[in-house]
Order: sequence, then C-alpha cells, then structure tokens
Amino acid sequence: MTMDKELDKLSRLAPPAADPEARSRALAAAMRAFDDVGNDAAAAKGNAKGRRPSSIINWIWSPAMNKKFLAGSALATLLVIPAAGYLTFKLTRNQLPIVGQEEIAASRSKNDAPNQTAELVPQAVGPVTVAPPVPQTRPEISEPVEKPAADSAQVLQDSEQRAPARSAESPLSNFSSDEISALLNKSDGSARRAKRAAPTAPGMVAQGQLLAEPMAVAPSPVPPADGRAQIQLDPDRERFANAAANPIKSVATDPVSTFSADVDSASYSFVRRSLTGGAMPDPQSVRVEEMINYFPYDWPRPDNADQPFKATVTVMPTPWNHDTRLMHVAVKGYDIAPATAPHANLVFLIDVSGSMDEPDKLPLLKSAFRLLVNRLKPDDTVAIVTYAGNAGTVLEPTRGAEKSKILAAIDRLEAGGSTGGAEGIEAAYELAKQAFARDGVNRVMLATDGDFNVGPSSDEDLKRIIEEKRKDGIFLTVLGFGRGNLNDSLMQTLAQNGNGSAAYIDTLSEAQKTLVEEAGSTLFPIAKDVKFQVEFNPQRIAEYRLIGYETRALNREDFNNDRVDAGDIGSGHSVTAIYEITPKGSPAVMNDDLRYGAAGRAPTTTSDNSHQGEIAFVKMRYKRPGEDKSALITTPVSDGNAVASVDAAPQDVRFSVAVAAFGQKLSRLPALDTYSYQAVADLAAASRGADPFGYRSDFLGLIRLADSLSQR
Repeated sequence: MTMDKELDKLSRLAPPAADPEARSRALAAAMRAFDDVGNDAAAAKGNAKGRRPSSIINWIWSPAMNKKFLAGSALATLLVIPAAGYLTFKLTRNQLPIVGQEEIAASRSKNDAPNQTAELVPQAVGPVTVAPPVPQTRPEISEPVEKPAADSAQVLQDSEQRAPARSAESPLSNFSSDEISALLNKSDGSARRAKRAAPTAPGMVAQGQLLAEPMAVAPSPVPPADGRAQIQLDPDRERFANAAANPIKSVATDPVSTFSADVDSASYSFVRRSLTGGAMPDPQSVRVEEMINYFPYDWPRPDNADQPFKATVTVMPTPWNHDTRLMHVAVKGYDIAPATAPHANLVFLIDVSGSMDEPDKLPLLKSAFRLLVNRLKPDDTVAIVTYAGNAGTVLEPTRGAEKSKILAAIDRLEAGGSTGGAEGIEAAYELAKQAFARDGVNRVMLATDGDFNVGPSSDEDLKRIIEEKRKDGIFLTVLGFGRGNLNDSLMQTLAQNGNGSAAYIDTLSEAQKTLVEEAGSTLFPIAKDVKFQVEFNPQRIAEYRLIGYETRALNREDFNNDRVDAGDIGSGHSVTAIYEITPKGSPAVMNDDLRYGAAGRAPTTTSDNSHQGEIAFVKMRYKRPGEDKSALITTPVSDGNAVASVDAAPQDVRFSVAVAAFGQKLSRLPALDTYSYQAVADLAAASRGADPFGYRSDFLGLIRLADSLSQR
C-alpha cells in the first residue's frame, strides 16, 4: 500500500526541464560516433566521404540549432527559419542534376529513417514520376541498363503506403537535396527521365547509351498546413481560335455569302473528349461545320472524275424556328477506287518533345501510324522526321514493301526535350520534295499536341513557312493528340494554309476512322482551293445566317481570285453547309426595310422572269491538284428543292441538321435556347439510319451526356 502511494505521488510530479547544454553535448557525441563508424564504409554517391547522407537543409539547420546562443531561443525563429526558406527557394529555382534510383537508394542506405519517404499531393493534371527505393544490396552490372519508368500513379500510391505520419515542423527537411532534385525536375509538364542518346535524331534510342538531359525546374513547392510537400504543375494551356458566331445578314444590303470549304473533323473529337470526361466543352472549341462533316453521308456523287464533286440542295422547315427555313447544301467528292489510287509519298513529321510523354500522346500516335503503315501499298514511300529542340531524320524514304523497317523506326521513338516545330517542318518538306512523286500524292503528316515553343513559333511565322512550302505541290495533314497544352488554333492555321486538313486523335478508334476507314479522303486530294458563294434572291429571302464556317469566311471578291487559298477536298469527302433563311414577310425578320433602298437605290427588283422563281444561286470554284486555274460549278435553288416538312427531308439531311442543332447549343447560341437537348436527340434518333461503325449511336450518347451536364 505504501509503495502504491509513493508511485501515485511520483506520477503527479512534473519532469525536470531538459538542460540545453546537456542536449547539445549528447547530440554532438552521437554525431561523432556515427561519423567514426561511417568512415570505414564506402561513401554514398554524391556525398563526400565521411559525411552523413543528410539533406542540405538539415546539414545547415542542425549546427545552427545546436549552438548555445540559438538553442531554445526566439532568435532561432527570426534567423534560421527565413534562411531555410530562402535556401529552399534557391533549390527549386536552380537547374539541378538528374538523380536516378541508384543515387537516392545510396543516400538512404546510411540513414534509412521512416520519415524520409516522400509523400506527394499532385496539384494539377500531369504526371510526376518519383524514383522508387531499391534494395540496399544488389548484383553488380557491367553495362548501363535503362529501366522502364514506373507508372506515376502507381509510384505515388506505393509511396503513400510506405510513408508514416510526417512532422509539420519542416516538411522539406525530410527530403535529401538529391531527392528534391529528382522530384521537382520536369519539362513541358511531363515527368523527365534519363534518356538514351539519339544517334540520328531526337526520339531515337541508341543501344547502351544513357543521356541525362538538362531540365526545367517546376515552380517552388509551397508547404500547406498538413505538412505535405506539394508539386505545383502547369495548368492546362489549350488554345482555340476565337471566332464569334455568324450574324444574321440582310439580303437587301448583303446578298452574297462567300466561304472556304472545310473538311476538318477535329472539333467533334474535342467535344467528345470533353463530354465523356464529364465537362461541357469550351464553346470556342465547337466548330459546327466540323461536327457536321465528321459523319459519313450518302449524298449523291458525281458519275466520273471529270467533275470532281456534285452539289445537292434541300430546303426544309427549321426544327427550332417555325418562321424560318433551312437551305441545306450537300457536296460529295468523287471517290477514287483503291485499285486506281495514285502512288503515295508520305513524310511523318512526329513531335517527340517532352510534352508528348503522355499515354494519349506519343504511345497513341505510334499505334495510329502503325495502322496507317499497314494500309499502304508496296510502292508507296514513307519517311520519318522527328523534332524536339532540333529536327532529325529517323527514316529516309522507304518503300511500303519494307513494312517491318518502317514499323521498327516508329517503335523506337521516345519523347524528350522542348518543341521546335519550325525546323522539323523544313526538314519534312525537304524529304517530301526529295522523293516527290510526279503523278502521285505528296503529303506531310504532322502529328503533335500543337505546342511549338522553340524557334519561329507564332502562328503568323509558321503560316508563312507553310504557305511557301505548299508551292511545291505538297499537301499537309495535321493530327492532334492529347490534352493539356493542345494548340488547336495553330493546328487550324497550318492545315488551312498548307493545302491540308486537321483531325484530332483521342482514341485508337478515332485513328482507325481517320487513317484506315477514311484513308482515301485523308490522303488523296481530288480538288484544292474549293470555295463556295451563295447569292440570295431579295425577292424571296429577307435574311440569312450561315451555320458554322466562322473561321473560313472569305471576302466576296476572293471567290474569283485564284491567288486566294481555300480548303481542299479529298477522295469521297462529304462537305455540308446549312443556312437558316428567313422568307420575305416572315415574322422572324429582324431588320427593318430600308427607306431608300440598298445603297441609295430603290428596293431591288428584277425584270428577268427566269430568275424570279429562284431562292438562291450556289456557285463553287475549285482547282485540280497540280493546276493553277480554277473551274466553276453552279447550282440554282428553287421551290423544286423544297420539302413541306422536316420528316419529308431525306434521312441524312435530317441527321446532319440534328448535328447542327447540337453544335449550336454547345456554342450557347441564343437562337436555340428553347430547343431542348431531348428534341435534338429525338431528331437524331429518328434519322439515324444505317450505322455500320456506330458513329451515330455514339452521337446519341453525347447528346444525353450534354443534357445531364447542362443541368448541373
């Protein structure tokens, strides 16, 4: 009983205060003992012999805190902590060497404290690769071996599972300086790894050579309240051309509409990527004509190649406005039979910069080009140029019969470096010119995420380069990949000014559609500089609005000017243009009649009775590949082209109108505010028709997604 009372009394006593001098002496003695033992062991890589493998922050922090005049005093807070913060800032701002798994493992092998396992919290989209620990002992290897990079998400998960609770006092003090370097170094938003040296060009791998490239350093980490070190990544930098929707125009003052053909399909893939990712698309990414032209249609086609395409016009009621009508212009290009397809001289210009080091970029790109190579004929030729900081030739022009050689060159591509696209474009066009097929198709196929940041990188600079190169008779296809820093605006500029087209590849299925199922229209042009001009009869039509084609508008006088560049149409391509027109006397007319008539004259009248029954007059100009003089095709539009109801319109016409309505709603056009997504879905479902590849069924799914997301 007496013993229990004594123990109870002792338990309530406060322990004596620690003696700062005794603490300092004990800590110094422990450090000396540790050093004495360590002198007999081999020094870790990157550390002077006899030094403890500690972080540089601890190396400065510990002596300062152990000084008698700083220990336990407020002066430590005033002096040491700001100094440590400045040191941290300098560490993360300066260029630091690459440190791999071996260096980190060696530095940890002498001081494997539990709190030295990094725990990371990603702050933005983009991978961060952390080298995982390796065993302390391992067999010796005689040659450098490149290890496959671990998946960043898996590395983060493993790190979190190994890491115990961390102190909030100094979150960065738990990292060695080498580890901080390895964790923070990155380039172009991607994790960077030691690469093999390129023998001929960026992106190629040489056996047995390791290359440690200079790296850009991420923004300085800012420790939050929970004490975790955070890696701040660059935000998304996707860029789209800023173009306002076409306005309603009065026929009395502006009866003529002129625009360039557009067979691109990139916008539809952008929209699909956003919606399936759970977000409404950026309205600037929606180009309605590209969404319409994404789908194959069975429009009437020309009978022979003498007339490369044929126009079919349908006039029908507008589903979203009972007081207006739609004038639907459908153009179908002549389809070259595969057996008669000309020889193809192709140059793959492939972006292998650091920003392409993502699963939906270079790996998907390589799979896409494998599909195309398997489609080529034995006498076709393929060359490969890569660019990342500078350009290089990976594969000289090689016959399609040597398929294994071409595929092997594609398989060896790797990402790394900055993006210098202009030099790559120059090199690609030179190779295409070197292997020029006089009676065949010559095309550069640029595959990139659109991020040009080295050399001439403004849209205007690159536009001038492309305009100069197209004079050699070489067409251009631009294929966009990935997300995060996609420069759609630049892709459009290059495609529009290089006698080419643009597509966006977000899945392997999309690559199959673009490069295999539609290979003819992608690779083989049948007409270039294709322009449309529509003149409306002011006696019948009061107003009109062109749906889409905002980035393809031309001046009226450009139509007859053969020096003005315009869009190109490939074999079997479909091109659709839709106008919303307002008949004379309709309550939907937005503009008042002019008191003095157009341009100071009396209201327009016509004495030519042969034209009075016409609603509009459609004209098309085009040049054949290799020719400089254009030809003209005309189509009058009259009441004979009209149908009485939406249901009476051809099936493909109704489906394309549903796509046009969907695109306008995604663009947030006020004219369709009262037309619901369900109404769009009903129109599309009723006109889906034959759907061998499932594109139209997928479209119905996108409408349902947009309907749900718009109600959040």
